[in-house]
Amino acid sequence: MNIFRHRPLALLAPTLLIAVAGCSTADDSGTVAVPTPDARTAPLCRDLDKVLPRTVDGRTRADPEPRSAYTAGWGSPAIILRCGVVRPPKMIDAKVAQGDDPNAISGGVNGVDWLMEKQGDGTWRFTTSNRRAYVQVTLPEKLSGPDDSAQVMTDLAPAVKKAIPKGIASMRG
Repeated sequence: MNIFRHRPLALLAPTLLIAVAGCSTADDSGTVAVPTPDARTAPLCRDLDKVLPRTVDGRTRADPEPRSAYTAGWGSPAIILRCGVVRPPKMIDAKVAQGDDPNAISGGVNGVDWLMEKQGDGTWRFTTSNRRAYVQVTLPEKLSGPDDSAQVMTDLAPAVKKAIPKGIASMRG
């Protein structure tokens, strides 16, 4: 599925780069809510944990507390990855599918499709789509520039493609 069908790539790229320049984690305290994936999703998330890169955007892996195969982090403030999250409601929103929601943008990086959602605090969260498990990435607010988000997604794409097959994830996560 080509998720750029509603927006030309040339128009989406600047939006993506501007949108993710100000992302933040929900909590800079070093703790992260651990997802509780279902029995079908849990093995995929454990496989993802095994193949995640040691560094993302030049930041060394430093997993948040509590330690879990369903969460990972890089740097401080941390880029946070959570696997096995519940499907975001906006994934079934017709406005998003048509490209009419300014707070949610569909896009893809190196073969991995993402839903990019603007959060209430103005930051952005990325959730995989068209994969058999939902993987969510939140970037810290203090990333140095708009190119950082593209590099994060580029660095994570090979692991996601290897561990999380294409398909439809369960609604539960």
